[in-house]
Amino acid sequence: MLNRFKHIVEEMRGLIDVSRSAPSVISSERGESRNLFLLAVSGGVDSMCLADMWLRCFGADSCAIAHCNFNLRGEDSDGDEALVAVWAEEHGVRLHKVSFDTVQYASENGISIEMAARELRYRWFGDLCQEHGYKAVVVAHHADDNAETMVLNMVRGAGLKGLSGMKPVSPLPLSRHCEERSDLRHCEERSDVAILRPLLTFTRKQIEGHAFAWKVPYREDKTNASTEYRRNSIRHEVFPLFERMNPSYVRTLNREMTYFKDAFDIVDDWCRAQLPHVIARSEATWQSVPLAISTPALLAIPQWRYLLYYILEPYGF
Repeated sequence: MLNRFKHIVEEMRGLIDVSRSAPSVISSERGESRNLFLLAVSGGVDSMCLADMWLRCFGADSCAIAHCNFNLRGEDSDGDEALVAVWAEEHGVRLHKVSFDTVQYASENGISIEMAARELRYRWFGDLCQEHGYKAVVVAHHADDNAETMVLNMVRGAGLKGLSGMKPVSPLPLSRHCEERSDLRHCEERSDVAILRPLLTFTRKQIEGHAFAWKVPYREDKTNASTEYRRNSIRHEVFPLFERMNPSYVRTLNREMTYFKDAFDIVDDWCRAQLPHVIARSEATWQSVPLAISTPALLAIPQWRYLLYYILEPYGF
């Protein structure tokens, strides 16, 4: 598992064009390192295994750790923070930590607690990368998470793109809905910061197996057992049914997502090629809108319904 993990990360490093010749050290003047990676570590089994595997493969001088305390579980949240802090100190890894009033932020912005936590953490990650020069943010999303995201997108209706799953490498999302929808056309991005997901090919069982074999310390989030959140409901109520029908359902869904992504790429290329034929701009007539659609040109295309959806969906239709 470690060799496979190392190979995946090395491929990702190539994708984001990390210079292998530059030293992986922190500048004494500004605390910057253009070759260090920022690992998002919550204290749960997934992110603690990510940190452990990264340390074993690349060493403590190749990364820093970022931990968010969302103050949603009282002493349990503080316990997570303490575990991450102790682990970082014991292994000589630089630690960044922050405390958020997630409930207040959600209330002020009229969004769910889940969305609030996403916005808060990704904006902070982006700020850290800008301030300290980290090359990319590394998160612990794995194959089960990807399968859950696909089902969530199917339920809420996210189109073909929503069935494509999370990308191994993508721009850092900042706006709400970006992470789960996996549709960056709708999102504000930090294009200068990459987000890496090197565990996407590993299942939750494999990660738990690594934690057991290497005695990785972690804390169990008690809210993971609750079905109050939609993702947990899928995990505890829907997926057991899938497992009875197909014990390898996680790998099957992840394989299907690669096919959906290929299909979407083909459709996306076709739609982009059609846009110049159906979108007209007239400053005199359409000053109040960013574009105008030529109805005759649109209806002349047999697949006009999907093309219309493709054009209008980014505007919230």
